[in-house]
Amino acid sequence: MKTPATSLFLAATFFAAAAQAAIRLPALIGDNMVLQAETKTNVWGWADPQEKVTVTFADKKAEATAGPDGKWNARLADLKAGTTGDLTIAGTNTIALKNVIVGEVWVASGQSNMEWVVANSMNKEAEIAAANFPQIRMFTVRKAAKAEPQDDCTGKWEVATPEVVGRFSAVGYFFARHLHEKLKQPVGIIHTSWGGTPAEYWTPKPVMEADPDFKPAVENWAKVVANYPNAKAAWDAKIEEWKTAVEAAKTAGTPEPKKPAGPPRGGDATGAPSSLYNGMIAPVVPYTIQGAIWYQGESNASSARLYRKLFPTMIMSWRRAWMNGGLAGSEMPEFPFLFVQLANFKARSEQPTESDWAELREAQLMTLEMPHTGMAVAIDIGDANDIHPKNKQEVGRRLALAAESTVYFQDQEYSGPIYSGAQAEDAKIRLSFRNAEGMKSKDGGPVKGFAIAGEDRVFKWAEVEIQGDHVLVSSKEIPKPVAVRYAWADNPECNLVNAAGLPASPFRTDDWQK
Repeated sequence: MKTPATSLFLAATFFAAAAQAAIRLPALIGDNMVLQAETKTNVWGWADPQEKVTVTFADKKAEATAGPDGKWNARLADLKAGTTGDLTIAGTNTIALKNVIVGEVWVASGQSNMEWVVANSMNKEAEIAAANFPQIRMFTVRKAAKAEPQDDCTGKWEVATPEVVGRFSAVGYFFARHLHEKLKQPVGIIHTSWGGTPAEYWTPKPVMEADPDFKPAVENWAKVVANYPNAKAAWDAKIEEWKTAVEAAKTAGTPEPKKPAGPPRGGDATGAPSSLYNGMIAPVVPYTIQGAIWYQGESNASSARLYRKLFPTMIMSWRRAWMNGGLAGSEMPEFPFLFVQLANFKARSEQPTESDWAELREAQLMTLEMPHTGMAVAIDIGDANDIHPKNKQEVGRRLALAAESTVYFQDQEYSGPIYSGAQAEDAKIRLSFRNAEGMKSKDGGPVKGFAIAGEDRVFKWAEVEIQGDHVLVSSKEIPKPVAVRYAWADNPECNLVNAAGLPASPFRTDDWQK
């Protein structure tokens, strides 16, 4: 005869076993998600080792067996864009995900200009009110800095409606909206960004450690961690002193002292190289995507020469991760990676000048040498007084034009003029450009923004003559010119565009260091 205690024990054992066997899904595999069309689309999760799992969506079915670690991956092949319905995952238990749709999936990442939300953008009231797009969805990854790569994140897929779109990444949303309207297909955005962060945070640790140019950042962080106990003790002492001073001020009726800054870094992974890759990219890697868009660079502007190497290395590391680690990207080892060149910002200089921001833009321009990359130039839509320009609509549109040219149509203009070569002609320099059809000044007046220098490296504003896809540059003050720069400043006055109205990228013909 079973005693009550025995019955309780058996029931607890049964429910514990059932809980252990239950299929578990990552946050990204959920209601309202967008599955990538026309490829082998990955669905994954966890179950008991050797458990059989069946994934069913529309007329497609895929089966998988959980490995020794409980991880399973199932691939749904050749899903057609626009297909919608419930996705069922069955094993010991069954999970039905609602309102799943097939379309184009892009990762949107970077720092604060990618994080910037629709509710803080230009024409926000009208944009929010008009956001009725059931086929546009966004998954926002909750911020997480981690010391080691994670296999899951926090967030949920949301459908673009006036109730929620205000908190969407503005660049991500406007990019998705333009693609959706042009392709007539659903678009999903996995938004994973964090303001004020350098590219080092978004690059895998093994990559950082393996390169002598990047390794100092890892070593410096190790010193911060080692010193944390002492720094924390010193900060705690300052806090106690501050509390005492606050009480004394209250008694005396005097202003309270300012609280000490802190606490010190090193107590967790916040601020560590690779920490955002670990917490906010690694969990996304198994998801099948079409490509990535990126808006970042402000936090690397003081180290632009290093960024020439760091940024392409980061891109390659992401592509390698999707290809090797995630299964999902194995058919697309070099997925499209599109990025925004830094916008104009800060006070305008009346004379040609040096500029950290111009050097960072140059590093971004150099990254176009990588295959399957595209760049949205934003030199004409920034804000001198705000590092976060409000016109995210045009940024999203230009990124979408790059996507259309790189992925979908491949025969349309998406870029303004890009410098491609220089040749001396007596007292002038002839510059060649690609994407230069119909080159002109944006406002119909003289072309502005070109400066020219001789061997003394002193730049003077130049006179400009457009000749087809060439520009002839000269200055009466420079009889023997050797170098030309265009839009080379934090916030340059420049107006060269092509027939499509897209702005020329800033550039220089020299590589002189300050």
